[in-house]
Amino acid sequence: MTERGNPGAAGITAADEVEEICRTLIRFDTSNFGGNDARPERPAAEYVAGLMSEGGLDPQIHESSPGRANVVARMAGSDPSLPALVVHGHLDVVPAQAEDWSVDPFAAEVKDGMIWGRGAVDMKDMDAMILAVQRQMHRDGVQPRRDIIFGYFADEEAGGTYGARWMVDHHPEVFEGAGEAISEVGGFSSTVGGRRAYFLQTAEKGLHWLTLNATGRAGHGSQINDENAITRLAGAVSRIGEYEWPLEYTKTTRALMEGVSELTGIEFDEEDPSALLDALGNVSRFVGATLQNTSNPTSLKSGYKHNVIPGAAEAFLDCRTLPGRDELLKETLRELAGAGVDFSTVHADTSLEVPFSGGLVDTMVSSIEAEDPGSVVLPYMLSGGTDNKSLSRLGITGYGFAPLRLPDELDFTGMFHGVDERVPVDALQFGTRVLTRLLTTY
Repeated sequence: MTERGNPGAAGITAADEVEEICRTLIRFDTSNFGGNDARPERPAAEYVAGLMSEGGLDPQIHESSPGRANVVARMAGSDPSLPALVVHGHLDVVPAQAEDWSVDPFAAEVKDGMIWGRGAVDMKDMDAMILAVQRQMHRDGVQPRRDIIFGYFADEEAGGTYGARWMVDHHPEVFEGAGEAISEVGGFSSTVGGRRAYFLQTAEKGLHWLTLNATGRAGHGSQINDENAITRLAGAVSRIGEYEWPLEYTKTTRALMEGVSELTGIEFDEEDPSALLDALGNVSRFVGATLQNTSNPTSLKSGYKHNVIPGAAEAFLDCRTLPGRDELLKETLRELAGAGVDFSTVHADTSLEVPFSGGLVDTMVSSIEAEDPGSVVLPYMLSGGTDNKSLSRLGITGYGFAPLRLPDELDFTGMFHGVDERVPVDALQFGTRVLTRLLTTY
């Protein structure tokens, strides 16, 4: 840390050091390629643990596999009768192809008032905000009302097998007494109907990574073959990829559509919500995918020679389900796949939907409104998934709340897993102020 980040320096605030922490975290290349093929999180975890120790905590590093490190520490609250709050992030990132970027994705350059680099929005920005706020609480001698469990996990980008899921399976004791959690991917802003709106994540879709397996009769490429595995697979992939899933509204998505309708004056047409989606601007891509199940083919594999018809072929599917629609997905895929094509599950995880009400929600909303008067907070569903899925297995209710006040011209939702990922420095500073209010009052 520089002098600006010295925990003993007088007058230092979370907003003062969040930029430096975020940039340092980005410089750790923690790319996750899946299947325990990753650039280990351990160096980043040790850096995080060092900052937590300086901030008065006693962090513990838990390795699920060599180098795959998770960091957890508990800050004692003044009222042990209250359920603990888990505040968590992940240290891994998706890979970045440097040749596609205009900057080095792991240099953490500051340009145009923004930090550029892989993880700037997913989610080393939130990691940095949490660390900065926790350290400020220590410097100021502030004790939270309830215990706060701070966690920084490995492997979120590959389903949490070596991260949050592993921690829940092997070290559930670190979450003892926890009732609620906050993490990514909510709290960011956009302008809707002339007002700044913040999107609080209260739901996320279920995850099903599937393999389609087609079988047929192997043979010479010059022969007529009506049992061609590739033909069967291609038909299945085409039918599944082009299938139009019906629109459905959960409590979360209905509340969001009604809220946008109220802000814009546009009627909520359940049969055609396109006008309301258009009013959301860039956020429409996040929201549009949460109004129905999705099933996207992502890979094809088969064959080894031009003149040989293979006896088998396979494809990968990334399917995301609305709450309560897992069986509908499987039944529909069986019909669409057709004869000679089966599917198997590579990885699956639950959908989540939690109330847009209660003390934690009220405090998140009031913390936003205090820092941005006149704004509005709306619930939304995430089309992807977070480590809150794993924590839910312990009965912990999770929300997405990484508060960022963003300029309208920034395509923030397009930054997730995208090229030239970046986050405004002043948005990070805003986020630390909101999180400070939340963690010191809830």
